[in-house]
Parts: sequence; C-alpha cells; structure tokens
Amino acid sequence: MTPALVDFSTRPAELSNAVVRHHRCVIASSYVAVAAGGHLKVDFAAGGGDEDADVVLRVAVLGAAVPLDIALNDEVVTEGFSLPDDGDPGAVREYLVSVPGKVLDEGVNVLRIRNAATADEGDGLLRVRSVAVDPAEDAGRAERVRAARTGGRSVWTFATERRPLDAPTWQPGPRLLFHLDAEAGETAARLSWRATDGAESAVALRSDLSGFHGHFRTADGVIGELRGTLTDRRTPAEDTSGVLGRYFATEEERDGVWRPVGRLGLLLDDGGVPLERVTWSDRGGDATSLVLRTAVTGATGPAATGERQDLTGKVSGVEASEEFEEWGEVAANLLRKASNKWLAHEDSADLEFTFESPVAVTAYSLTSANDCPDRDPSDWVLEGSHDGRAWARLDAQDDQRFGRRFDTREFSFANSVAYRHYRLRITANLGADETQLSRVQFFGAEDGTTPPQPGVCDFVGYRQEAGGEPVGYRGTSVPAPVSGPGQEDGTDAEELLAGDFSDTARSLQDAAHLLDRLTRYLRS
Repeated sequence: MTPALVDFSTRPAELSNAVVRHHRCVIASSYVAVAAGGHLKVDFAAGGGDEDADVVLRVAVLGAAVPLDIALNDEVVTEGFSLPDDGDPGAVREYLVSVPGKVLDEGVNVLRIRNAATADEGDGLLRVRSVAVDPAEDAGRAERVRAARTGGRSVWTFATERRPLDAPTWQPGPRLLFHLDAEAGETAARLSWRATDGAESAVALRSDLSGFHGHFRTADGVIGELRGTLTDRRTPAEDTSGVLGRYFATEEERDGVWRPVGRLGLLLDDGGVPLERVTWSDRGGDATSLVLRTAVTGATGPAATGERQDLTGKVSGVEASEEFEEWGEVAANLLRKASNKWLAHEDSADLEFTFESPVAVTAYSLTSANDCPDRDPSDWVLEGSHDGRAWARLDAQDDQRFGRRFDTREFSFANSVAYRHYRLRITANLGADETQLSRVQFFGAEDGTTPPQPGVCDFVGYRQEAGGEPVGYRGTSVPAPVSGPGQEDGTDAEELLAGDFSDTARSLQDAAHLLDRLTRYLRS
C-alpha cells in the first residue's frame, strides 16, 4: 500500500495520502494538542489487495504520554493504550501498533486516534507530532517518502574540496548544485555522474544530506577524493543561482509496454561541461540510471544546438579588472562597432560579460586595436558561469597573433550549456605593459538545447526497485513547472494535484472523496 503520513512538526503540516479532521483540538507550532475526549481522524486511501497486508501505525507524541483509543474503520485496535512516563517533559515518544490487514477497506479508510485521558491526568493533553501508516514489511517508509518529497523540492548547494591522489592537502573545488524531483523515488543516498568531456564523479551522501564523500576523475585522467559540505538549501522558485534544471515526462517499460510514471526534475551542476550520464540510488535500495541526449559536436566546430546567431546585442553589461577611464578606453567600448578600444595598464586582465538571460555561446571573436601590436592578447581562457562565482572552462588559446590592426579573429568550440556570465581571462600579451582590444563578439544559440519534438526521447536508462527486477526507463523534455505569482492559469496546480492523488488513490472515486474531505478541512 501507499504509506500515509501526517506531520504536524512543520508549518504548514506535511500531508501525504491523508486528509485530517479533528475534534476538541488546538493546532500549535509543532504539534496538535488533543484535549481529553477529543480525537483526530485521518482519511487515507488503500488499493485493491492492500487489505490482505498488515500495517504498522506510528503515532509520535511530545511530552507526557496519555492513554489512547485507536480505531480503524470503526474497528477497535486498542483501548487505553499508554506509554511509560520517563519524566522528560520535552521528549518525543512513539506509539507503535500493529494493525491486521483485514481491517483495511479498499478505497478510503478512516483512522481515529482519541485522547482517552481524564481531566485529572496531568494537563490531559495529547500532543501529536506525527501519524504514519506503513506496510508492515516496510515500516518507516512514510517518513522516507516525506523526506524525499521535501528534499525533492530543494536545490542543495554544496561547497566542495578535492584531494588529488598523493596530494597532502585538500584543495577548494567548484560548488555542486543538486536537485532531484522524482514523483516516484526517495532521497538519494548515492550519486554518480559523467560529463561530456569524460570527467566522472561519485559520492555517498550523509543521511541528512549535510555533506558527502566520494571520488573523481578529471577529463585528463587526474584522480582523487571529493568531499562536500551543505551551504544552502532553497526551493527551485527561491533559487538564485541561475542554473536551470531539466524536466522530463517519464515512462517505464513492463512486459513490453511503455506506461507513464510521472515527471522527473533533474539539476546537477559541478561547474564543468554538460552531463551525459547520471546514476543514483536511495536508502531503500531503489536505483535509477540514465544517459542523456547531448548535442552532436564536431572536433573543432560549434555545437549543433540550433541556428547560429550574433548574441553580442544580448550582453547587458561588461566589467574589466582594469581600464583606462581618463581617456575613455573602457570595457564598454568592446560592445560597440565604432573604431575605439579598451585598454588595461597590465599585461594580463579579466573581462566579464553578463547577458540579459542565459545563452549558449559556441563561438566568439576578438578584434585587435588601432596601435601597438605588442599589446595584443596572445594567451587567454574563455569561461562560462551560471552565477558569476563558479566557472567552467570553455576554450583556451595560446601564442595567438593578429595579422593587422582591427583584425578580427574567430574561435569556435563545442558547448550546449546556456550560461549567463562569460569571462575572458587574458593571461599574457605580446610583451607590452598594457593590454588592449577593440571589440569582442559572441555567437551561438539563445538556449542550450534544441526544442524537443513530439515523441522524441531525451534520455534512456533503467529503474530497479529494491528486491525487484530492472525495467526500462525513458523521458522526454517538458517545460519546467510554473508556480507562484507568475502562474497565468491553474494548469500546473491541477497537474500537481492530480499527481499527488495518483500516488495515493487508485480510483477517481477515492480521489474525489479525499478531495472533498480536504476541502472541508481547509474551510474549517
């Protein structure tokens, strides 16, 4: 059966396959106080065949334990059941009760938890923090599902460190962003990925996702240890990193037939090039692996990700590590067609270009200035970034020469990732104490992917539930879900509601019953 969970320790309360009604109760910040004689009723759905399997009821309470009466579908499970009082008024205690499967009904079930205390038993209050109904063979699954749903709504940011093989100390690494939103799945415990340049990483996450430890291999074969510490956790709507996750409508193949299994949201960014393979498993033993469709690229040509166009007009700002303001030879001149220039009083300099929105640059050009050839850049690196902090190398050039003044040279590279920030790091020039350029231009596609065509599969892989057989798994790219004030209509909200109830109610009638009771609960 699908677990049912009610968690009053958060605000708003976390509900999974459950609608709650109450009598003589007060909702507090982290629990619901049930007065003597009062009760909670939890409505949840069970499917056909579930009534033959035993279930485990877990009721977590805060403070002094009071006697409970528990009934399921009007069948008494226990009367006057109480836990020993250990004298700790702040302790969390858990009632654990086994319930025969024969008490379950197909469809909507009603669990009633009543405070059987009398007025002279302490303050007579039953402080309920959570209620869970689990299959007996997988006790605790409701809590894991809740954690997965909470985690799945979060973008996790980790500060990372690397220690190459034989290196004595840890070295700072690029941050890692991770978001996994699978409608069927639990919190990831192990995670591995491979980038299109051949770099690979694998990590094991702590149970509370506060950090991880693992290993890596770079594109040029360097191996070592990898570790990370959680620094930030936000919902996708709150995330300000500028990194865009990908969403897929997914299917499973069983007995030769592909069937829809919900939506998958995936974001994994380690500051490098795009990913081509991702594998994860959860603490329950379920595993998923998929290989992503990537842009077809040539050895030297730009990525085939859409019609090439000049993107320079989409640059909203440029900043230089140094510029000659007194003579007006500033970085902003690099975006103009007039014969002017940018000059830095250094033999190396950085130029950072910020676009109005993320773009996938696959080529760029540099134009030499009007005089002093020894000021021309000779060595440089082009980097991309989602947030202006973590940078990925896209192209590098050494010992370059310009043939004449105002000579434009173009450089192409493979890239399918849309970055908002691009940085040109000039590391050497042709010998002068100053560095200069007349113009910088960018070319590529406005986004990093070709719009998916109907029926096109954008990843393939497998899924395997713990103890089960592997099945085929595939997905097609879909737009990211819309939420918050920018939502223009109720389409996405209706989809989410249907998704929630598709996990819990096995028929439209069950879903309608739960929805009706939820509506009355909210109105109260």
